[in-house]
Amino acid sequence: MTTPSPADLRRDYALARLDEADVAPDPFEQFARWFHDAERAELLEPNAMTLATATPGGVPSARIVLLKGIDAGGFAFFTDYRSQKGQELDANPRAALVFHWGALERQVRIAGSVSRVSREESAAYYRSRPEKSRLGAWASHQSAPLADRAALEAQFDAAGRRYADGEIPLPPHWGGFRVMPERVEFWQGRRSRLHDRIVYARADGGWIIGRLSP
Repeated sequence: MTTPSPADLRRDYALARLDEADVAPDPFEQFARWFHDAERAELLEPNAMTLATATPGGVPSARIVLLKGIDAGGFAFFTDYRSQKGQELDANPRAALVFHWGALERQVRIAGSVSRVSREESAAYYRSRPEKSRLGAWASHQSAPLADRAALEAQFDAAGRRYADGEIPLPPHWGGFRVMPERVEFWQGRRSRLHDRIVYARADGGWIIGRLSP
């Protein structure tokens, strides 16, 4: 059986267009419009986003995380601060996010500075998680070497016994980060690879809107 070449995969995009005259005056409102469209289309986990980080020396890494909050300050997600991404963000507090909603032929790229969310905000989100997810935050030292699956399950069982009769507290090593955008790009697929790319760049407390070549 011959494996198809990725170079032979072709698709022309024709669902929609994106014009400067139609976008919102700030990227948060425009993102809210597109996110609502993604939810209405019943896409699988529309809040899934690629998070790209880098070491202070510039070595990059990327993974998928879930958006868990958005406000005028930025885009928030939660993790183990001891993880690779947590350590890289503490040492080099800049990041890029990418949302890809393929069924809508859309993509959003976000780049900016990063800070930890408040302990109170982390605790409020942590309390909203299912019990087993809260226990998992105690059981797993994210990104650390693990002997085998049995070791992880033993740590999970131990956490369950430890907090069997009371509240499961927020671990000191767990919480949120917020990406505060300095640049946001909205990409809409178009025919013949002549895609629409509208970018918002932060300037003087506001946003400058422009178009990029595809």
